[in-house]
Amino acid sequence: MLAYELLSEEIPPLKLSDSGEQALLWMDEFKIRELPILSENVFVGLISEDDILDANKPEASFKDMQPDLKRICIDKDEHIYEVMGMMSINKLTVLPVVDDDKNYLGLISADILIEKIAQLAAIKDPGGILQLDLNVNDYSLSKIAAIVESNDAKILSSYVFTHEDSTKMSLTFKINKTDLSGIIQSFVRYDYTVSASFHQSEMEEEIKRRYNEFIHFLNM
Repeated sequence: MLAYELLSEEIPPLKLSDSGEQALLWMDEFKIRELPILSENVFVGLISEDDILDANKPEASFKDMQPDLKRICIDKDEHIYEVMGMMSINKLTVLPVVDDDKNYLGLISADILIEKIAQLAAIKDPGGILQLDLNVNDYSLSKIAAIVESNDAKILSSYVFTHEDSTKMSLTFKINKTDLSGIIQSFVRYDYTVSASFHQSEMEEEIKRRYNEFIHFLNM
């Protein structure tokens, strides 16, 4: 998934002739903290809410205000992971997208990014989630996938969290089964540490069914 596929169609850019007041109005309306400013259709820079308030003349146009703009943008062909990294590092709520000539193509909002990440991680797909704690040197996604697939299941998505100043890491992955009991037993058998699981086992379903039958019997 590339940057040009993540563009928001709702949030408009600013022009140099626009005022700080106009920018603050749009920022409040769209619940964002920055907006891009264009000259013709060329990206000039990002203006933030703090920049406008610090200038102390929100009624002035940006051409007259001459704020110190952040020239942060991303190329249209960059991957979504690069988008995530740039927005996280710079603590942005929007990220302008440009072509090779710095022509403005649109922006990516944090809301759109979260929605696309949810699709990428198969969050909306039914299934269960497992977290394994392991040594970095022991990490092999192919071996882990083989254990999952030996239980007639598939890994839908996964991500890794590494601990600073440590040889340990955590692997979290989504599986296309809601009952993970057998898969957990397999990982334990292969000496993996299952630190967390989120699923609904068949046993829990059976207990719920029997409980509902009992309540129905009492109400007869």
